[in-house]
Amino acid sequence: MASPALYLSPHPHNFQNAKVLVTLEYGRLKLKVVEIRGPAAGDTQSQLTLARLPAVETDSKLCICGATAVAHYLASDWMRGSGPKDEALVQQWLSFADNEVVQPACAWAFPVLGLLKHNKQAVERAQLELKKILKFLDDHLRLRTYLVGEGVTLADIAVSCALLLPYKHVLEPDFRKPYVNVNRWFLTCVNQPEFKRALGEVKLCEKIVPVTGEKCPGRQQQQQQQRVVSPEPVAPAEEPVKKTPAQLKKEAKKKEKMDKFLQKQDKLKEQQQAQPEKKAKAEKKEKKDLGVITYDVATPAGEKKDVTCPMPDSYSPQYVEAAWYAWWEKQGFFKPEYGHNISEPNPKGTFMICIPPPNVTGSLHLGHALTNAIQDSLTRWHRMRGETTLWNPGCDHAGIATQVVVEKKLWRETGRTRHDLGRQSFIEEVWKWKNEKGDRIYHQLRKLGSSLDWDRACFTMDAKLSNAVEEAFIRLHDEGVIYRSKRLVNWSCTLNSAISEIEVDKKELMGRTLLPVPNYKDKVEFGVLISFAYKIEGSDEEVVVATTRVETMLGDTAVSVHPKDPRYQNLKGKFVIHPFCDRKMPVVFDEFVDMNFGTGAVKITPAHDQNDYEVGMRHGLEFINIMDDNGSLINVPEPFLGMKRFDARKAVLDALKQKGLFKEVKDNPMVVPFCSRSKDIVEPLLKPQWYVRCNEMAKMAADAVRNGDLKIVPETHLKTWFNWMDNIRDWCISRQLWWGHRTPAYFVTVNDPAVPPGEDTDGKYWVSGRTEEIARQKAAKSFNVSPDLISLRQDDDVLDTWFSSGIFPFSIFGWPNETEDLKAFYPGTLLETGHDILFFWVARMVMMGLKLTGKLPFSEVYLHAIVRDAHGRKMSKSLGNVIDPLDVIFGITLEGLHAQLLESNLDPTEVERAKEAQKSDYPVGIPECGTDALRFALCAYTSQGRDINMDVNRILGYRHFCNKLWNATKFAIRGLGENFAPESPAQCSSRGSLIDRWILSRLSHAVELCDRGFKLYDFPGITTAIYNFWLYELCDVYLECLKPVFAGADEDAAHVARHALYTCLDVALRLLSPFMPFVTEELYQRLPRRSAQDPPSIGVTPYPDCDECCWRDEELDRNVEFAMSVTRTIRSLRADYNLTKTKADCYLKCSDESTAALVRQFSSDIQTLSSSKSVTILVNEDSPNGCALALASDRCSVNLMLKGLIDAEKEVTKLRTKQGEVQKQIEKLREKMSKADYRTKVPQKIQESEAEKLKQSQTELQKVEEAIQNFEMMI
Repeated sequence: MASPALYLSPHPHNFQNAKVLVTLEYGRLKLKVVEIRGPAAGDTQSQLTLARLPAVETDSKLCICGATAVAHYLASDWMRGSGPKDEALVQQWLSFADNEVVQPACAWAFPVLGLLKHNKQAVERAQLELKKILKFLDDHLRLRTYLVGEGVTLADIAVSCALLLPYKHVLEPDFRKPYVNVNRWFLTCVNQPEFKRALGEVKLCEKIVPVTGEKCPGRQQQQQQQRVVSPEPVAPAEEPVKKTPAQLKKEAKKKEKMDKFLQKQDKLKEQQQAQPEKKAKAEKKEKKDLGVITYDVATPAGEKKDVTCPMPDSYSPQYVEAAWYAWWEKQGFFKPEYGHNISEPNPKGTFMICIPPPNVTGSLHLGHALTNAIQDSLTRWHRMRGETTLWNPGCDHAGIATQVVVEKKLWRETGRTRHDLGRQSFIEEVWKWKNEKGDRIYHQLRKLGSSLDWDRACFTMDAKLSNAVEEAFIRLHDEGVIYRSKRLVNWSCTLNSAISEIEVDKKELMGRTLLPVPNYKDKVEFGVLISFAYKIEGSDEEVVVATTRVETMLGDTAVSVHPKDPRYQNLKGKFVIHPFCDRKMPVVFDEFVDMNFGTGAVKITPAHDQNDYEVGMRHGLEFINIMDDNGSLINVPEPFLGMKRFDARKAVLDALKQKGLFKEVKDNPMVVPFCSRSKDIVEPLLKPQWYVRCNEMAKMAADAVRNGDLKIVPETHLKTWFNWMDNIRDWCISRQLWWGHRTPAYFVTVNDPAVPPGEDTDGKYWVSGRTEEIARQKAAKSFNVSPDLISLRQDDDVLDTWFSSGIFPFSIFGWPNETEDLKAFYPGTLLETGHDILFFWVARMVMMGLKLTGKLPFSEVYLHAIVRDAHGRKMSKSLGNVIDPLDVIFGITLEGLHAQLLESNLDPTEVERAKEAQKSDYPVGIPECGTDALRFALCAYTSQGRDINMDVNRILGYRHFCNKLWNATKFAIRGLGENFAPESPAQCSSRGSLIDRWILSRLSHAVELCDRGFKLYDFPGITTAIYNFWLYELCDVYLECLKPVFAGADEDAAHVARHALYTCLDVALRLLSPFMPFVTEELYQRLPRRSAQDPPSIGVTPYPDCDECCWRDEELDRNVEFAMSVTRTIRSLRADYNLTKTKADCYLKCSDESTAALVRQFSSDIQTLSSSKSVTILVNEDSPNGCALALASDRCSVNLMLKGLIDAEKEVTKLRTKQGEVQKQIEKLREKMSKADYRTKVPQKIQESEAEKLKQSQTELQKVEEAIQNFEMMI
């Protein structure tokens, strides 16, 4: 069967080629040959003509023609849409590209490219059409990265390729400037690697310049990929094309018309010159982009911002966010004592939440920003509800990370190691670094607007918290919960320390892979399975085993097989001989062996593998440790003794080959564990360490959830919780570091011959105490000897950072001392964090809280999703997608992002790869979005799922939302007037027009949704309710309806409307305040107050509730929604006939009198919102001739008077042409689909696509015929 072939047009400016080539890059369909051919190339066999290209000839010799059909055939399923809804949307966008975008794009670009004769009218018409298209796209992309879904689909490919020629050749900077979102989307698309491979580098037009002889975009890349494209010979441009007599006659007529038109224009100019000169009309100011405006009023830190100055023309984050935070902090709004006595119960309740302490070495990324956005919105909401509220800040000492940072700094600046300094001096260096650099993260938290009580900020190495850590260890050790044992740990040879599971990254390999390892010059081979043989003692038999770590065979002490494996029943009671040390090793029978994997025989290295360790314990095998702390070999024979572990890997393999024991090496998919801090390969090593016995504590933690005492939200995490708690292993808490809480445990040596010397792993010889003297007294008592016979050695290790984090909820309040804060705020209310640390932190806090205080540390756990980039990838520096929230708040150029990579620890190849990723995701850098927009966006996308694919560019849409708030409030303040004094909400709700009462009803509904959303942690539900109210109800409807009221003579109506408007602003700003604290404070402070006793800041005003806002009227909501559907229908008709500035008379034909009465109530609002000249309600009468008709519902039709507003004859001529084109398209499709073999030979996807295309064409034809009929009635 022949491979499929792709046929392309030879023309360098064929954007349809581009659509197909880009799709091919995404689809990855392998085409044996990609070439251009056709009759013009001398190919008489092919029936393809240039008009039918591009085309694909499938492996079954079926020919698929046309760019859309070919792209559909080449595309992967996911590119057509992720579900039925998305598939339908993709189809609509494909139709939009073909039917709406292509024509004006070509009409403007082709004359510049010399492909069409220049026609000024046609170009101007195309420009107007493109403006409409770009405006439509800009609105659609305001809050979206791509047209459909969360990634590139056929929709993006089709529309971007349709716009390719305009963007490259005619859309100059001034023309494209207003369409910020389209520009961002287009650049995002064309900078994707797949687009770049197909199209090459796409450069945007700077100035329109006629183009000649340009090479086909992406041709070089196509040749590099061996997709051979043989250009079809094209006639030279100078050679004239012979025209038919009919064409010549048509051109002569056109020329005659043009001459007449030019003569008429000249005559008009003469008349205008003869008339007296009129005063020049002032040029309309060009709409500015949202720019940077700064607050320049001298305001001492902590003083209130000056809000008496005029509001700037537009919203600017730098202006709005200036000065407020310092004032909030100085006023004490963030302290639980503000307005409350913490020693007395608050009838409204207490809310306490502690921050998941970030690492002192770190800086915030978007994951931290999400955590803080959620926690601050919750904290502000509880504070505004009148509860005693505390959000406690803190920072983690981050043992490994901090020690690594300071060690690198020490080496870089002085050339010394920590061992050169000594333990005490090194710890002093760390404290010095912490005091100089460790507050950066607090600075970032302040910039995010976090309402933390900074007076209660704590650090896990502070004296108060260190005291709690010591107390926790000593209590648990004395009870036997903490014990000493020698077991396998995750060991980093570079750090010389055990590390926790969360510090182990796992890299999946599909086969043989060379990886860099610290302290090795050459890369090391992984992803292979090496098979070798052990000889059976006393015979020529052998047993073949396989391993991915052949160097560990030096520590083998057994071979294991399954008890039921018939191949090895003869080996019971036998031994194998180690080839390098004559060690006899038993063959043990154990059910853990998989009989079907490899040979069914497994080498056992108990001291260097977790499974082997358990086999060794079950069978009493010898444990031989063959590596020291640095990864060099010990307890092995020459020549391997002293070798580094991965050098020994090669040496052992060579030795096995020399002895004839090597069998084979083959690729093996595997997971390699990496230390996230040092990038070293993690090695399982046997070490004596301190362990926490977890089974009883875990049972208490699991029972607390099962009994309902502890609630975990969302419940999808319950399975994980119970799985961990019910299958928990003891927790290793020793770390071989200097920075951290040194273990308060001492090894005892009794200077008395009657007491035998102890071993490190013997818990009897270890005592714990706050001081050495206390420990000595305990030891003397334990061994019943005099204290002067006791010698002590304190353990050099420090405790796992998670140990101090596990007691954080009560150590921050001074536990074990009974402080006022501990009584007031422990247990806390809520723990909010990412689901990735459910076990490492949340579970341990619950276990330690129950064990040490007898109480749950909190009653509820809310786990938010993990932030990933726009493509669903984990945030990683090497991918270039780790974003500092401050870069989103203040904005950063692409060059600035690149510069940050150069300051990181990435190697040069990783830097280049990350740069390319940044260029693809942020082609023009990151725009300034501001804190409020960032916070709102993070909460808006916090669905209760596993992950959030966060595109930074989408945050920009919420900055535009802030600008909408700004302009709405400016309009409102102007409309309220200088002497406005607001009434109580109850007064204004009882009066007013229907639209006044409607907006208060919608406000009540928003309040209900927010109240419910906060209680259910439904942050997208809250943000959507607030966004919809402000944008679609207050701004789009109510404010527009108020303009004629404020401009009219009815002062009573205006008076009531002002009070309703004030109530909307007051309540809606308070609803929004937890998410957007800065802009809501700025606008709230500029509104008049109802009372002089009102709270000084919006952050301490009452949050709106359903008792306060009880204006809901569901019947009125339904009636207004009906009126809005009529308005939308009128607007749609106006857009269809391009009545952008012209007002038309509107006739609303109602089916009955009750509908007419309903519409009549809102006729003035419909007239205002639809920009109609007049609105007339009809029941039994017919609308006048010359109207365009559209159905608003089955009860009301819209008739828009077009007669006299447009040239009906001209419109009919255009529509007749369109009618003919659509009819041809339908006939062509029907002819194709009626062929006998169509159902059997054409792929199902293509059949579905063409059926949809036929349906769309038939709908389009129906609309065209209806329009023709309407226009003919006007002639």
